[in-house]
Order: sequence, then C-alpha cells, then structure tokens
Amino acid sequence: MKKININSRNLILLAAFAAGFSIVATATAVVDRNAETVSAAPAVINAIPESTSSYNNEVTKEVTVPVTASADTGTSVVSLATETPAQVSPKTVYSVMEYETPVTMYTSDTVNVRAGAGTDYDKVGKLRWGNQLQVTGETDNGWYEVIYDGITAFIKGDYMVPDLPGTPYVFVGDSRTVQMQMAVGSSDKAYIAKIGEGYSWFKNTALSQIPAYAGNGSVMIINFGVNDLGNVSKYISLINGNIDAWTEAGITVYYAAVTPVGDCTTVTNAQIESFNARMQSELDPRIKWLDGYSYLNQAGYSTADGLHYNLDTYRSLYSYYMSVINSEI
Repeated sequence: MKKININSRNLILLAAFAAGFSIVATATAVVDRNAETVSAAPAVINAIPESTSSYNNEVTKEVTVPVTASADTGTSVVSLATETPAQVSPKTVYSVMEYETPVTMYTSDTVNVRAGAGTDYDKVGKLRWGNQLQVTGETDNGWYEVIYDGITAFIKGDYMVPDLPGTPYVFVGDSRTVQMQMAVGSSDKAYIAKIGEGYSWFKNTALSQIPAYAGNGSVMIINFGVNDLGNVSKYISLINGNIDAWTEAGITVYYAAVTPVGDCTTVTNAQIESFNARMQSELDPRIKWLDGYSYLNQAGYSTADGLHYNLDTYRSLYSYYMSVINSEI
C-alpha cells in the first residue's frame, strides 16, 4: 500500500472544506423539508431617510419597512408604504368691521355659534331664541362678531335682531293645549292656555296676554272649541276682528281644527266636524288652517278618557303642526 503523507497545512484545508460541505448539506435538507416557503428573519433598511417629496399635488412619505424573502428566487422584496393626506379645504375668508362701542342684539331662532364667519368653521356653542349678546362688529359676508362665553365668536346675521323678537311659537287654547305643553316642552314656545276653558276665557283673559308673547316673526296656533262647540259664530267673529292687529304686529296666525274624540259622553265627532267646517270656511283668509282632525284619524290616536290624548299622540300632533308650518315658510 502506498502511503500518503499529509502535512499540517493540508489537514487544515481539508477540515475547512468538510465544514463548508456540512453547512451546504444542512441548508439543502431544510429546503427539501419546506418545499413551499422559506422564512427569513426580517431585516430593516435604514438607508432610506425619512423625507417628503411633492409630485402631482401628492405627498409621498418614505418609511422604513421589513424585508421578506422569496422562496423561488432567494431575493429580498421591499415594499414602500405611501401616505397621501386628505386635502384641506381653505376656510372662508372675511374681514371684520369693528364697532366703536358694542351693541346689544338678540337671537331670533336656535342658532350655532362658530369660531369664524362661515359654516366651515368649528362650532363653539349653540343658542336658542331670545338670547341677548354683545355684538362687537360685522363681517363683509353677513355675519356678526359677538362675545360668547368670554371669547370672540361669530353668528350668521340672519339670526340676529336688534330688539327682543316675539316667541317663535305661541299656543293659545284649552286643556288640550296645556297637555301639549307637557308633551313637547316650551324652550322656544309660549302657552296661553287653561283647562276647561272656551270662548269667554279666550276673549276676556287670553286675548290681552297675546301681545306679551307674540310679536314680529311669531307663529300663533289657536285651538279652542271642544268645550263649547255651540260658540262657533262667536269664535269666528272674535278671531276675524283681531286679525288686522295680529298681522300688523308681524304674527302669522293658524287655527288648529278641533281634533277627534273617542268614547266621549259630552261631544261627538259629528259635532266636531260641523264646527271645523264652519271655522275653516268663514275665518279670514289670512288665518291658516291646521287640519289635525284628519291627521289623527289617519295616523291614529290614543285616549284614556275619550277627550284627552296620551303624550305620544300630542307629540305626533305637534310634529304634524310643525311640518305644515315649516312647509309654508
């Protein structure tokens, strides 16, 4: 047998070659056992600085992202996320003419208070009808600069008046009007009403109270009759005799039809229909008609005593009134 002499240098080379061969074999075995995917620890690319660039009105932000390995090619795939912020619309531009001395004005309806003179500015509050404010200036686009809760704010000019306006809605009537107040509240409404009353109370008491509540811009809803249907001629004469004064004061007048009854011993729906027909045909044309009688017969109503309704029925009737009134404004 021929002897082979291997010096120490050759031994080192052989050992290195064997170690390399072992690593390759191990890697191959891993690939064979996981033929579909190869996972690699995520790497982070820090070479891309965070910066912004503008192109076609879009802002692209370069960000650091993880790298995933491809099983087929062994290459690294880098996906860069981009952010395109929403375009910010410019705010309404306006100028303010400051008053030398603040003036007192009043809100004529429920209105938003804003941080600037435009509906695109943030709301800072809300005011109801009749609030008194100190106005410090007016803008060239129809808004008032006001002091609100200690800060400068703005209210659209359409909702500010120099004098305390009439209450938006004034209800005049009997027990059904009293119960409507219980159902819908009175934040922007006034009620001149008393349980069990009719023509005499309307003439001698309620009539003189109307000017204290109803004024320019007010809507007045009158609803009497269920307690004294026989006074229909007197009601017509009284209301027609006052319509000139109400109209001159800026009041819009509605008469609300007497609404239906259930199982009631004191009045019938036939009597109510007769009363309503005469009122509607003989009232001055400037007096508008609210046909709550037909509405409740169609929508339905609930009554415990045959004469008065539950709160839901009053709310439904009130919504009908408002829908008719608002459609005619």
